[in-house]
Formats: sequence, structure tokens, C-alpha cells
Amino acid sequence: MFRNRKLFAAAGVLAAALITVTFAPQASSAPVGKVVGYFTEWGVYDRNYHVKNVETSGSAAKLTHINYSFGNVTNGQCAIGDTYAAYDKAYSAADSVDGVADTWDAGALRGNFGQLKRLKAMHPGLKVIYSFGGWTWSGGFAQAAQNPAAFADSCYNLLNDPRWAGVFDGIDIDWEYPNACGLSCDTSGAAAFKNLMAALRAKFGSKLVTAAITGDGTSGGKLDAADYAGAAQYVDWYNVMTYDYFGAWATTGPTAPHSPLTSYDGIPTADFYSDAAIQKLKSKGVPSSKLLLGIGFYGRGWTGVTQAAPGGTATGAAQGKYEAGIEDYKLLKTRCPATGTVAGTAYAFCGNEWWSYDTPSTIAGKISYARNQGLGGAFFWELSGDTSNGELITAIAS
Repeated sequence: MFRNRKLFAAAGVLAAALITVTFAPQASSAPVGKVVGYFTEWGVYDRNYHVKNVETSGSAAKLTHINYSFGNVTNGQCAIGDTYAAYDKAYSAADSVDGVADTWDAGALRGNFGQLKRLKAMHPGLKVIYSFGGWTWSGGFAQAAQNPAAFADSCYNLLNDPRWAGVFDGIDIDWEYPNACGLSCDTSGAAAFKNLMAALRAKFGSKLVTAAITGDGTSGGKLDAADYAGAAQYVDWYNVMTYDYFGAWATTGPTAPHSPLTSYDGIPTADFYSDAAIQKLKSKGVPSSKLLLGIGFYGRGWTGVTQAAPGGTATGAAQGKYEAGIEDYKLLKTRCPATGTVAGTAYAFCGNEWWSYDTPSTIAGKISYARNQGLGGAFFWELSGDTSNGELITAIAS
């Protein structure tokens, strides 16, 4: 099964000296605002993560919104990625979120869509948003941007298909990246993203319209390549992907946290950290209340490392269960426990491996930052990376 990863490669890696910096603002008891978690369509396979797990982990009661990922973008239209997982897979009573088995009756809704509809019935305030694109499927946005109205029509019709009426409360666009390079390079122009979001708002009316956007705070970087400020009027909020700044695609290092909240002495790329992105967006005129801070429920790591602190050299990507260089928090917390903090996030050195990831403690600091900045809340990638009792989402929501 393909891995639809949300990542971007760090450009221009500089030699890094190391100083460990601790950033741990005091947590507040004030509500964080929106708590948005991604549920991946393909997680029902190798990861064996289902809608029922959202409920049994306690996550459903803490979420305000679920982003269902990902729908495809092809032929200028929205399309379902995996129809079997989406609405055909039958759940037994034991595996179903509400303990009721799926049926093969005419018109019966099965799969993730059916399970999400039942989860919403159990949590009436919970909203589900269908997210399109992602790292793997963003190449289709170039064609969609040529006729934004037709694209918006196709998405609206898909979300409101009578077979799964009531499942989706809106749409999320995860274009990686408009007028810039992700898995492929886009040359649609700086106005393309704004035009696309305007068409979606016109079609979807009062329904939710959101977008996941780059966390690149560098001068002349991805946030400067498209009109995110102009498009902000059309979105309910932006999910700012403030993670995947550094990773083992830089095979020899230097080791660096993939989701730094602040800068630190020795950071490999200037302005490649969360606060830089947030401040750049605010300076462009995007309201703080329309910005959600991104948190990863996973770590990124290297092998062949001899230095415990950040800034060390490596020989390649550390082994991961599903993909080299990346591992879920629920596995890392015991496989390679955190040994230090830098720039408001944690890192771990064990054997010859070096990992960075967020812990309940560092998440508390990031949520305090989000409150202090007046942000609209936080979102995370993704639900299956948390522990079975929802340690990380509890740190966000509590």
C-alpha cells in the first residue's frame, strides 16, 4: 500500500554546531480551540487502525474535527482514493465502532464512511472533513486550477453523494505545493491557490473549507510562492504543516528535530521552524484565529550517529516499521525514549540511532504557544501514531 506522506525536503543544509535549548512554557487550563486529527484511508490495512480505535483510545471525545485523508485529484476533479476502504469494506460487530455489524442490504453504507457516520452519531458535535491531495496526489491540482469552478463542482458532488449523505461537513485542500515543488513541481502561478479556494467557497457556501499549507518560513520560500493571504478570506482555517522540516532524506545529517517550535543555535536552515511560519503568515495579514499549529504523532530518525545532541553526522535513515527514517510515537516511546529537548520538541539517542519527536510534555509547551499566539487550535498527523489510550491527543486537548 502506498504511503501518502506529508513531508518536504530541507534545502541548503548548513554545517551545524550544537547547543541544546529547552523551551517549555507553562501549560494553561484554557481550552485550545479546534483539535483536528487526520484519519488515513490506508491505515485499515498494514496499520490495522480503524474508526473503532478512534473511539476506544478516547480520541473521539477530544477531537473537534477529523480530516479523512486522502481523496485523489485527477482529471481536474476530486475522486475517491480507495473505494473498498472508503465505503465497501464490511465490519463485523466486534470490529465496528458501535458494535453493530455491517450488512449487504441494498443501500447499506460500509467501510470507513459508514464507520465515521456512526462515530458522528455517537459524538454529535464531531465534524468530518474530506481532505484531498497530500504528498502523493498533489500533482493533480495543476489541472484542477485551470478550471476551479469545475473542480469545485466535482468535489461538492462527491462529498454530497446520497450513498454517504451526512458523513462529510466540508472539504480540505492539501496542495503540496502551489507554485512550488513537492513530489512534483507546480507552475500554476501565485494566484492559482487563491482562485481554487474562492471557487470552493462559492460552491460549498457555509460548509467547512480548509487547507493544509506549508510551514516554510524562509524568505522567498514556499509561503511566498502563492497568495495564502488572499486565499485566507475563503477558508475557515489553515492547517500549517509545522513538521517535517528536517529528516533522513539528508542521509549524513546533521541530525535535527523535524518539528522545532523555535530556532536554536545550529539549526541547519534558517527560518525552518514553526514560529517562523506562524509569524510570516500573520505578517501577511492572515488572522491568528485562522491558523492551526501542526503536530506530528511520529518521529524522524537517523542511524550511524555517535553524538547524543542535535547536529551530529549520520550514515542514513534509521529503520522504521513501515518506512525508513520514520516511526510512530507509540513505538518510539519505548524503542528509543526521549533523552533531551531542543527548540520546544524532544529528541532521543539510543545505540547509534537519533530520533526527534513530540512527547506529552513538549506538546503541552506547543499548545501553550498556540494559546499565547491566539491561534485557532492545533491539528496532528495522524491518529494511528498515538498510543492505544491517546497520550498525545490528551496532551493537546487537556
